[in-house]
Amino acid sequence: MILCLIALTCSTALAFEPSPLQDFCVADSASPALVNGKFCKDPKLADAKDFFYSGLHLPGNTSNFLGSKITPVNVAQLPGLNTLGISMVRIDFAPCGVNPPHYHPRASEIFTVLEGTLHVGFVTSNPENRLISKVLLKGDVFVFPMGLIHFQRNMGYGNAIAIAAFGSQYPGSVTIANAVFGSNCNIPSEVLTKAFQLDNNVIDYLEAKF
Repeated sequence: MILCLIALTCSTALAFEPSPLQDFCVADSASPALVNGKFCKDPKLADAKDFFYSGLHLPGNTSNFLGSKITPVNVAQLPGLNTLGISMVRIDFAPCGVNPPHYHPRASEIFTVLEGTLHVGFVTSNPENRLISKVLLKGDVFVFPMGLIHFQRNMGYGNAIAIAAFGSQYPGSVTIANAVFGSNCNIPSEVLTKAFQLDNNVIDYLEAKF
């Protein structure tokens, strides 16, 4: 059942990268060439291991402050995904665990619940900033449009598992709290105090957390 859901999720993800001009372009991580993506290795050297990943059946370690763990399968883990415009993740949630507000700059996401009960949602862009959310049960599917802030939260008493597919070989992820309060170097406190309408001491406290 789980394998069927994974296959369905992956098959419905639409490619975002330009259409490839060859059968495949296995990523050559050793190449010094800088391109928008990964440089292709000689296709004559490609073999089955370039198109294979094993590990999504393993539960993620959720013993962290978020109570969630993401196991990615993108071009960094699976070189054969290079230029194909798809990738996926497994997300494990402990009870009350969250995947905090974040967005993917390069892909939309289609999200399938394999086990548990999850509250999910995304926020539309300015000036509306409207929350669109729903409680999902096992087998339910939800879509997060590219570039919009979204989240997932385990509402059940047990662990939850989800599979998400993306329309990019490397969708990227920007976690809002980390980016705003944990940037390297820090965003000036004058900017953050006005943006969040908070005292400077609160901003300092939040930056120390991240």
